[in-house]
Amino acid sequence: MNKFLLYFSLVFVILLTSCNASRNITHTTSTKQKLEVQYQLYKGIPYKYGGTDQRGFDCSGFTQKVYNNTFNIQLPRTTEAMSKIGNKISKRKLKPGDLVFFRPTRKYRHVGIFIGNNTFIHSSSSKGVSKSKLDNPYWEKKYRYAKRILKTK
Repeated sequence: MNKFLLYFSLVFVILLTSCNASRNITHTTSTKQKLEVQYQLYKGIPYKYGGTDQRGFDCSGFTQKVYNNTFNIQLPRTTEAMSKIGNKISKRKLKPGDLVFFRPTRKYRHVGIFIGNNTFIHSSSSKGVSKSKLDNPYWEKKYRYAKRILKTK
């Protein structure tokens, strides 16, 4: 009878411990994963000047939509206004969620969201919502700076 009671107590303690452990696990999704979900949702939607929805996005409309959906942060509507908020950071310190700014022409500015692995998501006038590499010769030449909006730990 003692062995049975000991065995039962041991099983009970193990079950109780494992239940508490699983309750204490927090299921967090990384910023990179959240941004990837948004990219998959909007991938391929065409570029539309002034666009802010599934019918078409311009670069700042896409960035604004993704930031609102992902982080519940309302960014300004234009690339120029976005460039005036946040903290400037060096290219080598980029983290997922940082905004990356480009100057494709003297008159035109462009913004995207860094997602890691030297990659950013954006709405391009030639490809619509897409991923691009920062070291792509075109984007590398047009890169200006990055801004951090999100607070990091």
